[in-house]
Amino acid sequence: MPTAVTEAKFFTCSQSTELAEKIATAYGAKLGNVITSTYSDGEFQPSFEESVRGSRVFIIGSTHPNSDHLMEMLLMLDAAKRASARHITAVMPYYGWARQDRKDKPRVPIAAKLIAKMLETAGATRIITMDLHADQIQGFFEKPVDHLFASTIFLPYLRSLNLTDLTIASPDMGGSKRAYAYSKALTSDVVICYKQRAKANVISHMELIGDVTGKNVVLVDDMVDTAGTLTKAADLMIERGAKSVRAICTHPILSGSAYERLENSKLEELIVTDSIPLKQESNKIKVVSCANLFADVMNKVHKNESISSNFIM
Repeated sequence: MPTAVTEAKFFTCSQSTELAEKIATAYGAKLGNVITSTYSDGEFQPSFEESVRGSRVFIIGSTHPNSDHLMEMLLMLDAAKRASARHITAVMPYYGWARQDRKDKPRVPIAAKLIAKMLETAGATRIITMDLHADQIQGFFEKPVDHLFASTIFLPYLRSLNLTDLTIASPDMGGSKRAYAYSKALTSDVVICYKQRAKANVISHMELIGDVTGKNVVLVDDMVDTAGTLTKAADLMIERGAKSVRAICTHPILSGSAYERLENSKLEELIVTDSIPLKQESNKIKVVSCANLFADVMNKVHKNESISSNFIM
């Protein structure tokens, strides 16, 4: 019997259309046709308007809140599975609910694990994502996970700034590993902020571990939500004698009063990817696209080639 030809096809969830178009262009392909029907009560139904039988399907969509974004990804995975796609890859530049990766108090869910199971049940045979909140989330899946690092696109930008007296900073203890990786690549010093929270998104106290006097500081984090931690850390470092403070955050959630905090802070620049579309423009925000990174990895996945080179800083 002749071997079936596996064709790569690209589809996007509605929240990631702009990024998906960039990824498809960088890959040298076009986005497939998907139509979404919406009922008056808000229920919606995506429909592939072309055959995906026997194909390798890439479904691109970040799952940042609200929950409709996650639901859309799940419905599209299920539709591809029921349409007999051979390989179904969920391409999730931002993996939502990743902060709930463990039980930090009694009677709470482990949402990151729950969502991993939901994605697999819906039909995902592979996951491609970037800068998970915690590396161990990969272990929540029974399917292959390609966990990409935004450092591969941030580092060239940082080097282009030619900053002298560079110091890398982590805004909390949990991000120290990421900060040390950047400092190693840039041969710079490291400082760490120690913070205590009164509750989620509310910092009661922050201290600085290390000296930033006369330094150009770059804060490194996986996401920026309300920008409370970043702006407080930046203001603290300027008070302690830093020459300038920038921040690198892969996922620009930027909720609540984040934009106002950024504008009023001592942060010189916030550098982010386009894993999540910005809600509004800001002179302080620099967007570095992750489209080429995803397109390159997706091309190698389709050709069954090694992607090890994409993990080198």
